[in-house]
Amino acid sequence: MITPIKLQPVFKEIVWGGNRLKNDYGFQSDLNNIAEAWMLCAREDGDNVIVNGENAGKSFTAFIKENKALLGAKGAGYEEFPLLIKFIDAKADLSVQVHPDDDYARVHENSYGKTEAWYILDCDEGAQLIYGFNKELTSEEFKKSIEDNTFLDYVNKVNVKKGDVFFISAGTLHAIGSGILLAEVQQNCNTTYRVYDYNRMVNGKPRELHVEKAIDVTDTVPPTRGGDPDSAPVVNGDATEQALCQCEFFKMDTIDVCGKHELAVTEESFVSVLVLEGEGKVNALDTKAGDSFFLPAGNYNALIEGKIKVLISTL
Repeated sequence: MITPIKLQPVFKEIVWGGNRLKNDYGFQSDLNNIAEAWMLCAREDGDNVIVNGENAGKSFTAFIKENKALLGAKGAGYEEFPLLIKFIDAKADLSVQVHPDDDYARVHENSYGKTEAWYILDCDEGAQLIYGFNKELTSEEFKKSIEDNTFLDYVNKVNVKKGDVFFISAGTLHAIGSGILLAEVQQNCNTTYRVYDYNRMVNGKPRELHVEKAIDVTDTVPPTRGGDPDSAPVVNGDATEQALCQCEFFKMDTIDVCGKHELAVTEESFVSVLVLEGEGKVNALDTKAGDSFFLPAGNYNALIEGKIKVLISTL
């Protein structure tokens, strides 16, 4: 039986963050808040540490560099680890922002672009997020709305509920609103162009905005999809499976297990298993909500047991 690789989260304190990740998942940190918990990451600014097995104590980046074949066939063409997976706790509104695509990011940032998706884990009543525009604008109209402070009149505000899924392709204007707890799967890029930040101050100074680059990359159109998952839940033995979203960079699904379920792992891609609710076992390893596992690519089944809900992400 393949032993899953359990990862220690990396915590980030940010001005808009809260403490639900401490309270709901039992994460321990001396930070004033945990705005983000990076659950699968291999970056200079955030690198998981392996906590079990013969590689315990090794950085995830070092492990992957030594064992790149474990990413699978779809991971072979990436120079760096391809995904970044997070929990995000928005106590206050995040900045309104946009991310570049691969072509723009390669030229201007020497990085990948950033397409991402959000799975809403919980939210306050009436919580909203910003998702694209409520009408199509030209780039000139977009720029003018920022300059004359009418920008927020044109954004698309969406009421959210637990279980919603939002696909945020590169170039899509977006912002997580206050009172939202979510899981995010994204390309391994942290390049963010802030358009608007509610005049917030950090250490006595306003946070940096990136208006010109944002104008370059933003698709100034309404979104083409809402918050519905790609498909309805499907019962499979002791598990209920649901396809959330899929794109050229990643695929996201949830599996809600009450009993036992075999998860097929292929040679095409590694599998990230992020435990959202409950407790049980993953290939005989005890697990609970807030745990993150990396399953190497291969040709085998991983056994998930217990009363447990997991987010499954692959290339």
